Amino acid sequence: MARLHLIRHAATSDTGIRLTGRLPGVGLDPTGRSQAQALADLLAGTPLEAIYSSPLRRCRETARAIGSARDLDPIPYHSLIEVDYGTWSGRTFKSLRRAAAAGGFSTAPSRFAFPGGEAVAAVQGRAVAACETLAAVHGDAPIALVTHGDIIRTVLAHYLGTPLDLFRRLLIDPASISIVDLSPGSPPVVSAVNRVVP
Repeated sequence: MARLHLIRHAATSDTGIRLTGRLPGVGLDPTGRSQAQALADLLAGTPLEAIYSSPLRRCRETARAIGSARDLDPIPYHSLIEVDYGTWSGRTFKSLRRAAAAGGFSTAPSRFAFPGGEAVAAVQGRAVAACETLAAVHGDAPIALVTHGDIIRTVLAHYLGTPLDLFRRLLIDPASISIVDLSPGSPPVVSAVNRVVP
């Protein structure tokens, strides 16, 4: 059985305010650095064979904090990168409310593509494929995947059998851990969702 620890990066100064997407240079703020250290402490007793990370800075910094506690260098993995939000990138969540409702993201995300960016269904496809590829590489060994909120939501929706149109009902906080167990020939088991560091 492969155990995947799906970890959302810790907080940035834009968390909850702006959709940063793939904008460069967005790193952890002081709260985020404290959260990343708390994650490292929480996971200190958890065996991990490898840590994979989205190539974006906020994920690399979170992964580095976890890896430094166990002398394990995170491995950048492009398929874990944030959603390409296209022209929505950099806009405030407040400014996007009307666009999300008008464009169908709020009501039918399974059929929605971000203007100039990715389709939500394609995001889920690449994220699930990344999980299954890395699970196959590591066999029974537990691994960590440090990535982004919407990536984790789409993955969990898939393994829970939840329609993609409902994926936004899953709350995934910064510096949270969700756990999926994958075993050949058996249904996947989601054993934790949005476990937040104390």
